[in-house]
Amino acid sequence: MIETKGLTKIYGNVAALDDINLQIKSGEVTVILGGSGSGKTTLLRLLAGLETPTSGSIMFADEDLAEISQKRLYELRLRVGMLFQYSALLNSLTVYENVAFPLNEHTDLDDTIIHTMVTMKLEQVGLRGFEEMMPSQLSGGMAKRVAFARALAMDPQVVFFDEPTSGLDPISAGVISSLIHETTVKTRMTSVVVTHDVQAGLDIADHVILLWQGRVIAEGKSNTIKNSDDPRVQQFIEGRPNGPIPFSRSQTAYIDDLTHKPGCVRLD
Repeated sequence: MIETKGLTKIYGNVAALDDINLQIKSGEVTVILGGSGSGKTTLLRLLAGLETPTSGSIMFADEDLAEISQKRLYELRLRVGMLFQYSALLNSLTVYENVAFPLNEHTDLDDTIIHTMVTMKLEQVGLRGFEEMMPSQLSGGMAKRVAFARALAMDPQVVFFDEPTSGLDPISAGVISSLIHETTVKTRMTSVVVTHDVQAGLDIADHVILLWQGRVIAEGKSNTIKNSDDPRVQQFIEGRPNGPIPFSRSQTAYIDDLTHKPGCVRLD
């Protein structure tokens, strides 16, 4: 479904992603794991066509997202759904109106057909009957499920999930994870999930990609990742504070930065 070659994204002097080569297979759940600052969200935004790479290619349905026109990019996005980290529901719209929004914006369907489709999507996420509630009246888990229903509204080929279980209690997180897996299986859509929730990610993944400092350090099935002998992989999976993955990302010595500030005179 999606393939990248030499994918690189640089912000200033920092390489958020460095020479990423990966394949995301159709009809599977691909989980992208990594700590904060590892490049997960940057990779997701590039795959979804929300940003342009510094170099490299992103092949989506045999077209390079880095080379196509803006008009064609918008057309391809109609085949993509997105669940944002903080749900991104429109606060002035009801649950029904939020889910119906992409259908009203991008189709000429009759209101009765849109009503049927919205009802079906809300049933999929277990929220039929909550149509008239406002986002401010929803719990975090419910808001995520509404956002999930909206992401599914256009029956997309690919759905991207940015930290879908972030900030949720264990039960709500489990519900969202199960919905992702079950919906992928039933609808044969392709799911790309970015998360730092190791257990949830490994439980639902058909394929796992583990990032560290903008590079892929491990990939494969969940068991392959769990049994990896790479100390960086084991440190991340076990959540150990000490190991080859440092807490600090600074490239210079702390004392040097303190004593060489621009405009300051070093006293020897």
